[in-house]
Amino acid sequence: MPHAYKLNEDVRHQAQGPQGRAATEPPMIYTVVQHMPIESDGRVRYRIRCKANKIERVVTEDQLSYFQ
Repeated sequence: MPHAYKLNEDVRHQAQGPQGRAATEPPMIYTVVQHMPIESDGRVRYRIRCKANKIERVVTEDQLSYFQ
């Protein structure tokens, strides 16, 4: 399964609350900085960096959406 988002592409990240519950925070804009190895269960992962405060995190593809 290939990565859907390209390096240096801006994406919208929807944070998840504890134990997968919906988060109350609004989605934030991040930049894809690295394609991570695909997990053993087939989930595609990315390292992303927040445009506002330079925080980095590793997320799965299902937490991301295209930023227009």
